[in-house]
Parts: sequence; structure tokens; C-alpha cells
Amino acid sequence: MTEADRIFSLFPEFIKEYIYRHGWTELRDIQLDAAHVILETDANLLLSSSTASGKTEAALFPIITDVISRPDYNESISVLYIAPLKSLINDQFARLDELLDMTGIRLTHWHGDVGVSHKSKLLKEPSGILQITPESLESMLMNRANDLPRLFGRLRYVIIDEIHALIGSDRGDQVICLLSRLARLIGHSPRRVGLSATVGDLDLASEWLGAGSGRETIAPIPPRTKLKWRLGLEHFYIQNPNELQTPSPELATAPEIDKGGYARLDPGYEYLYDSVYGKRALVFSNSREETEYVTATLRQICRQRGDRDMFYIHHGNLSAALREDAERTMKDESVGGAVTCATVTLELGIDIGRLDRVAQMGAPTTVSAFLQRLGRSGRRGTPPEMVMIYREETPLPNAPLPELIPWELLRGIAIIDLYSGERFIEPPRVKKMPLSLAFHQTLSISASAGELKPKELADRVLSLPPLRTLGRDAYRALLVSMINDDYLEQTEMGGLIVGLAGERLINSFKFYAVFKDSEDYTVRQGSEEIGTITTPPPVGDRFALAGRVWEVLECDLPRRLIFVKSVDGKMEVSWPGDSGEIHTRVLTAMREVLFNGKEYPFLGDNAAARLENARRVAKNAGMDKKELIFLGGQSWCYFPWLGTLSFRTMRRFLRKYAGELGISDVQSEGCCYITFKARREVGEGLISHIEAIMRSEGIDPRSLVADGECPVFNKYDDRIPPELLCDAYAVDRLRVDEILDRWGVCPTEEE
Repeated sequence: MTEADRIFSLFPEFIKEYIYRHGWTELRDIQLDAAHVILETDANLLLSSSTASGKTEAALFPIITDVISRPDYNESISVLYIAPLKSLINDQFARLDELLDMTGIRLTHWHGDVGVSHKSKLLKEPSGILQITPESLESMLMNRANDLPRLFGRLRYVIIDEIHALIGSDRGDQVICLLSRLARLIGHSPRRVGLSATVGDLDLASEWLGAGSGRETIAPIPPRTKLKWRLGLEHFYIQNPNELQTPSPELATAPEIDKGGYARLDPGYEYLYDSVYGKRALVFSNSREETEYVTATLRQICRQRGDRDMFYIHHGNLSAALREDAERTMKDESVGGAVTCATVTLELGIDIGRLDRVAQMGAPTTVSAFLQRLGRSGRRGTPPEMVMIYREETPLPNAPLPELIPWELLRGIAIIDLYSGERFIEPPRVKKMPLSLAFHQTLSISASAGELKPKELADRVLSLPPLRTLGRDAYRALLVSMINDDYLEQTEMGGLIVGLAGERLINSFKFYAVFKDSEDYTVRQGSEEIGTITTPPPVGDRFALAGRVWEVLECDLPRRLIFVKSVDGKMEVSWPGDSGEIHTRVLTAMREVLFNGKEYPFLGDNAAARLENARRVAKNAGMDKKELIFLGGQSWCYFPWLGTLSFRTMRRFLRKYAGELGISDVQSEGCCYITFKARREVGEGLISHIEAIMRSEGIDPRSLVADGECPVFNKYDDRIPPELLCDAYAVDRLRVDEILDRWGVCPTEEE
């Protein structure tokens, strides 16, 4: 008997029947690995494998096999499945419902859009598998703490899906906090199973997944398989009607040339339109604003050509109805062609069936995002297929050197080259001072546990794995601040309870989320909800949402409602947000792309020509030999080739020592270059001057943050003492080691 046959024989008949029904002729390696760990060890499991490789089934087959073998499996919830998106839970609910049909195992999904009656049934008779978001689990722990031993007393497994979207964030750390609190209430720690398509460091991810569980975490190493991709990268100058649409030779089904061989309006958007129209495709952008603009532009081209509108849109500010409409259409393979423009909301593992192609406007910021998006296509035996499109303004003849380099094009090439050559994926980053999360969990624990002595509260909070690095002195300062600001109240007996200001926070459903939420205004056309915007425009103004333009008819500000009518045209709309962090390895790979002379077969003619031009400019400027370039007059440009954290640190270092170095007007854009002013003779000696300072003084990241700066990033940062925020910024948003290593300076013990 082979190993696969042995594992298969352990499964109950209904799982075997499910496998037969889906035409699977053999168990995959990932399914064998998962079954071995779950059925033959007591360890946690981290399952990392490519998109659409069957991770969910691989984990659930042995989990269900183990659960139903126990006589008490119907006495409480047996499996807790945590996912970062409601849409992912809804999608998996439909898939799991088929697997569990006729087994007697109940499947319940629980989030803000699920009806009360559905939840009440589970509360009355808890059993089976519960699918839930982190926020709904937080609500349970706060409001039903006394009932949790009954609901979860026989809990065996916790599945955390798409852990790459959680690890390193306050939301991911919230999940680990919640699991630790749940284990304390039910008296045991269930086994944890993490699922992800993109894990950059299995050891770090395993440590995060198993934190506080008291169990070993086993992470089978995914096999290094030969890559089969169909990629095409093309570049266009904006509003250049004479630029040919030349497809990549690697993309055999690249768009046909428009009549006459030229783009008619904007060549980049015309190329995108021809790349996806008539196909089942996703178009990814890096922001909601760009997604809106791309959708509106594609619809405009569609109207001008007289084609049928087959474009949909999907992002977090749209109504659930519009998002679900896009998901249903993409899943319906009877629809000949459907294109959805999306942000990260469709990057995760929602099963939207077979896609012909994925398009990406510009470059993703991470290798992980690239792999997630590429993996949305190429299912069911066909290779993944993606076209990336880069648009930029034509540089003016007198543009300075850094504006002549196509940074985003370099990043796209570098990301592809990094993974295809090294299988590099960004490792997870762990926060050392998650103050906003500490504030949140302090209130949550106080609300659920009632009065606690300060030491008891501190012990409970600081025993949570993500908060163990915070330190008692820092937490003591946070507690004093929370008492002074009435988030906590000290009783006559010396205990701590939730104060009046804290009550106002926890009484809102928005408290359960640890990520920032804006006070959005709901947009309606008649009775139909369109989505939300951040700022209400005046009556008569127009704005874009859901890929269309709306004119404001009425603003009901007390109820935060905007009533609109649809009008023709396209506009931009703005939401707050950030561009994400880029790893240093991506920046160094960009440098390699610029100077290695390598030809990339996935580049279209325009992109290849743009890269060749950039290489010529960079080499002529001497960027291949030095990082500090004289631009003329008193202008200088420094190219550090460092990721976001280290780049930010270097910029602050230059600003701190600007007077001593003899430089001024230190500016930057993104994390590609820093410009400043200095006399010629000062600039020529600057490198040795900087090195001397680093060798004599090192780099103290805390000294780079001014005491009155108060950097606010996370949800509750504005409620944290400023001195603590400065400390957190120094340890979590600055990075010294890469700079010292680059400059050949050994850090001292104090550093």
C-alpha cells in the first residue's frame, strides 16, 4: 500500500465520495503532508502552497476525520475558522457546505452581515464548524465571556486562513490575543492550522501562528516546482496617440492592434481594454482611487466603441450588493466575458472560478501581492497569465535625473525577477510596541472580566503573546494615561473598571476592529446603496464611485447619507490610505535590473525601450558607480537603494545632521531617492563625513524622533501618550541595521 493509499483509507466514506465526485485521481503532496501532521501528531500546522492548490480541503479532510472520530464532537463547536474577509467566509461557506452535506456536522458563518436567527441557532445548540471574522470573535469574547466554555468547551482546531494578510499587523496580532484569551476561558489550547499561498519565512510565520499555544508548529516545505507563467509588461507615455500598442512576444494572446495600428485616446488604457475585453479577467490597481478611475475609463472606451458593458468593480467602499454582484458574475462560467476592476479585496482566496487573465496597473508593492494576484488566474491546469501596464508622463527635456528613471517599471521587473530566480517573498515583520492594540485589548479585557487589580490587568494583557515585548514600564505609563483620560476608572477598592470615555468607545460596534475606520457617508441612488465616501460634497457637485459619476442631489448630514443621480463622465475620488512598505531586497533588485544588462523576454517593445533608455541615462550619470550624484548648481541626489523602513531612517538621519553636514532642503518621494542642497565642495566630501558620524555616534533611532512629533498611524494612537508613540515609532517604523551594514559600520552593543 502506498502512502497516498494509506492516508486515503483513513478518511470517512463521505470524504472519499467527495474526492471521487470531483474527479481527483490522487491525493496531492500538500494533502498528504496535512493529513500526516493532523492525524499522526499533536502539533500545529502551517500549510503554505500556491493559490488554488487545495489548501482548504487539505486541512479539512483530516480535521473532519479526527473530529467525527470523537464521541463528544457534537457537544460544542469543534472547529473555529477565522478569515480576514466576510466575502472569503461566504465563499468558503458554500464550498464547505457541499463537503459537509449529509454528515451531520453543522456549518455556521458569523459576521456582521449574517442574520440574528442564524446566530441564535448556534448559541442555543453549539456544534460543528464556526466561520468567523476577527471582529466578531472579539465581540464574542467581550460580550459572551461567561458562555464561551459552553460554546467552545470541546474546541479541537482553529483554522486561520490567508495568514499572510494578518501576520505583522495589529489585526493579525488581535487574532493571536483572542485565541490566547479563549484558551484561558475554556481551559485548553486547541491546535492551530494556518493557511497561506505566500509565506516569506516559514520559521517566523510558524512562531507567529503557534505563539502561546504551547505546541510545536510543523510547516511542510513547499516543493520548488518549475514556474509556468505567461507574462507581459508594457509601458506607455500618457496621452501619446502615436505610440504603438506592441504586445509582448511572451503573451501569445496579447491584445490585437487597434485599427490603423495606433491607440485612439490614451494608449495605456486602450491596451488594457484590448487585453481584457471579451475575457474573464481581473484588473488590479494599488488604490481605490485608481480602481475607480480605471473602471470609469474602460467604460468610457466601451461606450465609444459601441461594445457591451461587461465591467464590474470591487473594493471595500462599495455596498455589499455591488461587491457580491461582481463575485457572482465572475463565478458564473456561463457568462462569456466579465471584467472586474479590484483592489486587495479580490487578492485573497475567494474562488471566482477560471480566469483567462489578470491585469495589473503599475507594479504591486510586494512580491507577495504579485503572487497573490497572478495566482487568481491559471486555475484548472492552465498556467497563470498576467499583463502589467505602466503609464507615465513624458519627462520634460529639463527634468532632473531622478525623474528620468521609471521607478515603478523597475519595481515590476525586479519583483518578477526576485521570485522567479530566488523564490523570494517578504518575511513577516513583528511589531515590538503595538500600543494601539494594547489600548484596545486593555479595554476589551476590562469589559469582559469586570473589576481587576492593576497588576491583574497588566498580567493578563502582557501575557498575550503579541504584547509580551511591550515592557511593564511602557504599559504602566499607558495605564496611567488611560485612567487620567477616563478610559479606565479606579474604584474605591483600588481595582480598575471601564471608565465613561471607555464606555463610549466599547458601546460602538466599530470598537471590535483594531484597524482604522473612517466616518464615511453612505451614498444612495433612490433606495439603492452604492457605497461610501469619506467627505460629503456640496449639492450639485460630482464625484466617482462604483466606476460611475454621480451628482449630489441632497446631503442628510445627521444621518450621514448622500443622495445622488447618475451622470456621464469620469472623475477621481479620494480616500485616506497609505502605499504600503517595500522591502530592501526589492530596492536592491531594482538596482540590479537597472545595471545588469539582462534582457527580459516578458517586456513588450515599449517597456524594453524604456528600460534601455533608463539604463543609458543612469550609466551616463554614474549611478552604477556611486550613490551620491551631483545634479548641478547646489542640487544633489542620493540613491540609497533601501526599503521603506531603512530609507525613512536614512532620511531622518540626514535631516538631523543637516547642519553639521552642511546640507539643506532634504526632500524625498517614495523610497527611491533623496534630494538636498549643498555647495559643490561640501557634497564631494559628504560620504566620508556621514561615515565618520556613523562610526563615532552610531545611529540612535529614538534620537531621530522629536519628542513633540506624536506620530499617529494606528487606530488608537491618538489616545496614547506622545512619548510612548515616539518610542514605538523608533522601534517599529525605523530600521538601523541595514544602513550600518550598507555603510560597513559595526553597531555598538548599546545599539
